[in-house]
Amino acid sequence: MSFPKTGKTMPTGRGGHQRLDRPSQGDFANMIALSLRRSLGGTHAAIKTAAAWTGAHERTVKNWFAGRSGPSGDHFIGLVAHSDVVLDEFLHLAGRRRCLAEMKILEAITAIRESLRALDRLAGAVGDGVS
Repeated sequence: MSFPKTGKTMPTGRGGHQRLDRPSQGDFANMIALSLRRSLGGTHAAIKTAAAWTGAHERTVKNWFAGRSGPSGDHFIGLVAHSDVVLDEFLHLAGRRRCLAEMKILEAITAIRESLRALDRLAGAVGDGVS
């Protein structure tokens, strides 16, 4: 099986081709813009915050907020490292909803465990004071 010279199809092995449906660069840029606004708001302070997260120039970050372009490489990693909203939307755009659901379940389990530990400490403190 070889890759096609042009087009958005892959050989299926039966003489046919399968279309590669994936998000476009515009989808990615819009997702980033919406996620950043949801996560940080649309103020100049939000632009400064995203620039600090990524090390990108403020003009570049303004383009992300406007949806004219999206971050690449290290800048995207910086956004994902600091914004759960960007990570969630990226996984959704990539069609990895199961991964997103698993991540949320693990977060919930962790929160429940922390709550149970706090209740145990509280119960121990109350039990120590009872005669």
